[in-house]
Amino acid sequence: MDSSFEPRVRHTPLEDFLAILLGTLFVGLGVTFYSEAQITTGSTAGLALLVQYATGLPFGAVFFVVNLPFYILAFLRMGWPFTLKTFIAVGLVSVYPALMPNWLNISGINPFFAAIAGGAMMGMGILALFRHRASLGGVNILALYLQDNHKIAAGYVQFGIDFLILIAALFILPLDRVLLSLVGAVFMSLVIILNHKPGRYMGVS
Repeated sequence: MDSSFEPRVRHTPLEDFLAILLGTLFVGLGVTFYSEAQITTGSTAGLALLVQYATGLPFGAVFFVVNLPFYILAFLRMGWPFTLKTFIAVGLVSVYPALMPNWLNISGINPFFAAIAGGAMMGMGILALFRHRASLGGVNILALYLQDNHKIAAGYVQFGIDFLILIAALFILPLDRVLLSLVGAVFMSLVIILNHKPGRYMGVS
């Protein structure tokens, strides 16, 4: 059956709230896995992790500041509801990694497992945000804009920019950690590519 004839069901405010809360929790957990394993990812989260590794500055503060310029594009191109939800999502992801040690004690983690599980969790978290008209700012905003306005799949845009950030990681992390970061980026992008396509999900916010 052609999905274009199916009714588009609008999300309730409670559904949007829960999606943002749980989606960012998934991302925050994935970031915690990556931080423990000393690997990185793409997008502004990966950039913030690289700054943390290179300077010792806290991930949350760097992630929040790096995203600030992208709110202008979000407001002009995606509207204020999207911008507000994205601002809240970025704020939560900025806070979650700092709170994780109070909730979760990780004495050690296999880097390969961290790359796969962390990448998949971040992909699922980002997917939940996308489907409720929110994002994690930065590259997510650009990816959603290009998909909505130019029909370029968000996952491909995300992966292309993530790859450039991983190239920059070669100057900060050992080669084996960069390769593991690439594995994680592939898993994260596959989750988005396979599940976030125009017309596939009919819910709207």
